[in-house]
Amino acid sequence: MKLLKSIILFSLLLTCSTASVLAQENGGLKGKVRTTKGEGIASAVVTARQNGEDVKSATTDGNGNFVLENLKSGTYNLVFSKNGYSAGLMSNIEVEKKRVKNLGDRLILLVDQGTQVIIKGSVFAPDGRSVGGAEIKIEKVSGDGAVKKVGSSVSSYSGEFTFRFSEGAAKYRITASAKGASSSKEVEVNCAMIYRLAISFEKAVGK
Repeated sequence: MKLLKSIILFSLLLTCSTASVLAQENGGLKGKVRTTKGEGIASAVVTARQNGEDVKSATTDGNGNFVLENLKSGTYNLVFSKNGYSAGLMSNIEVEKKRVKNLGDRLILLVDQGTQVIIKGSVFAPDGRSVGGAEIKIEKVSGDGAVKKVGSSVSSYSGEFTFRFSEGAAKYRITASAKGASSSKEVEVNCAMIYRLAISFEKAVGK
């Protein structure tokens, strides 16, 4: 009986030792998932795939950083995704033994416009001409009438501007100002789609 226990214990120790050695021989990947503006994306899922099969996954921390450890040496494809963003793919990443390869901040996710409220507008003078360079302010109007500024921009040469927000019902007030002229419009949004509006000044700009 003692001999059997000794054999089992030796086998377990040998298995653990072998697994430990193999883990030390393997490599890994680390990096950062971010937006086009350089902001880290938290809770994004990063998955290493090899020969069409998912091998290992990790979730990014609050700063968008991740580590995939204990990967066998070889070539992998890296898939990274997060709700509200289009999925990203980085192909043919080589993993080497005993090395955690740093991919830096090369993993970039683009916002999926299908999950966004997009407000597009144009600014016009009284005579119908487009007004470029107008200051645009957008405020969120709550149910009790309270107003909070949530963004600002400048109209393009053709008088256009764009704001993007997460999907959800809300009411916004957009104000355009240029050389003494000012005008506002309100728009109510309900779901993810493009909302368009035109803001016209009642008096000539600069007069």
